[in-house]
Amino acid sequence: MPPRLPVRCSLRRTIAKRRHLRPFLYLSFLLFLSLLILHLASFILRRANSLGRCCYPPSPPISLSFSFPRSKIAIVTLSDESKESEIYYPGGWKRRSFVGVRNAVWGNKRRYAERMGYGFVDATTLVDRSRPPNWSKVLAVRSSLRFYDWVFWNDADTVITNSDVSLESILFGLIGHGDVQSSPDLVVTEDLNGVNSGVFFIRKSDWSQRFLEKWWNQTSFVQFGSTKSGDNAALSHLIDHLPQEELQLHVLISPMQCLFNSYPWYPSWKSYHLLISPRKTWQGVYSNGDFIVHLAGLDNKRGWALKLLQDV
Repeated sequence: MPPRLPVRCSLRRTIAKRRHLRPFLYLSFLLFLSLLILHLASFILRRANSLGRCCYPPSPPISLSFSFPRSKIAIVTLSDESKESEIYYPGGWKRRSFVGVRNAVWGNKRRYAERMGYGFVDATTLVDRSRPPNWSKVLAVRSSLRFYDWVFWNDADTVITNSDVSLESILFGLIGHGDVQSSPDLVVTEDLNGVNSGVFFIRKSDWSQRFLEKWWNQTSFVQFGSTKSGDNAALSHLIDHLPQEELQLHVLISPMQCLFNSYPWYPSWKSYHLLISPRKTWQGVYSNGDFIVHLAGLDNKRGWALKLLQDV
């Protein structure tokens, strides 16, 4: 039978073991607390509208809605599901794949367009293979703008989640009237990184055609093999370098991103954005009742789209 240790030695060993466990216990507690806070934040943000956030513009008065002829509006989009459009993680994992997105969301957009009396243009045939697919939005918008007063561009990874919101009501709420000819030419939103090119309105005008031409000619911004194709950076560059008078006359940035370009929020490594810029996150996060959701920056786009469509 081995000799028994003195009570004092046994107690020292127990205390030493507990000291070694303390960092692990602290880390476990902090991890649990962090996860709890993130899930609580997700619960709150998803209910931002019911908690007082106001994304929606006021509806136009009946008298005003008949004072101008109704605008011709088209929803324009495209999707490229070719192998060339896919981005991979090291090791071969797919990243930002658009495979299956078109079949998942096209019906959602077509039904909305038919219900509201808008045109719907699938510009997939206009994809220019010499650049990343996102750049072809410029070609698609430029081609459609000849036939409509307004083009509402939205990237393929968008889902309309509130079909009761009309595009006219969004434009009226931002511009304050329904006269197309005296409206700004480009209506965009901003996210945490600045102007976003994934969803925007553009009006038929000479200025718009020139602007689209300049945008397409920003070839120095074209990027291959990255999640950033460069079209967004080129748009931001053009807007940032407009003379102040031209900017005020032709470009309108929505004060609330969630008006027509909401992003879903979920606990992830990007959650630090909530701490860095809580106001921007609050203004742009997807909440129940928002008009459209943009799956920007997400990998499983088809899965996200199908989940959102189940909730609509």
